[in-house]
Amino acid sequence: RVIPRLSMDLMEKYLRLRVEGVENIPREGPALICPNHSGYSGLDALMLANLISKQTGRVPRILAHHLWFITRFSASTARKLGFVEATSANGIKYLSKKQIVVLFPEGEYGNFKPTTQAYHLQEFKRGFVRMALQTQSPIVPCIVIGAEETHINLSRLQLPPFLGNLTLPLPLNLLPLPAKWKIKFLKPMTLPYGKETVEDTPLVHSLSAGIQERMQKAINQELSKRRTIFI
Repeated sequence: RVIPRLSMDLMEKYLRLRVEGVENIPREGPALICPNHSGYSGLDALMLANLISKQTGRVPRILAHHLWFITRFSASTARKLGFVEATSANGIKYLSKKQIVVLFPEGEYGNFKPTTQAYHLQEFKRGFVRMALQTQSPIVPCIVIGAEETHINLSRLQLPPFLGNLTLPLPLNLLPLPAKWKIKFLKPMTLPYGKETVEDTPLVHSLSAGIQERMQKAINQELSKRRTIFI
């Protein structure tokens, strides 16, 4: 581990993390954990990895942004953190090995969006549905509240093709602000369709939209119950 568990446990205390629904994380077999993505830094991925490992004894694989893998040093660090590049092949590989995979369906458009759009889910990419269908793995929707305010993002930058066509954030703060966090795992969803439906584009789109709607409703419910952000 690049980041000692003690450091992550201290971060949990700093952010006053509350957790619900850990019983919804499968203790065996494949599972695709799908959280909203927020706060440009990727701290949500680290917090989830630490939490899942502590609660289940299982080491999740985090499907991470391509930026983590553009240099030898960053790629080595990413692998030590349990990150693998976010490709369909990698997701299917680890789910087929009966592992837990964490995938953010919004991709970089989720955590690189400006904070003015906080908690408004960006359109989900459909690859996560295809992974679940291909491997017949349950999907566990997950919502993270607090990360939007921990790292403030002013805007999202889109680089031109000759610079790699990358999407980048424009952050306000580098050190995390002490917003109160809550992570909630929703009930697992077993999609009642076989592997042959992977290429059924209308079905895949419909399933993705339905899961996004369910998660947005859960986020809105949690926000309506939140009284303060930092106190």
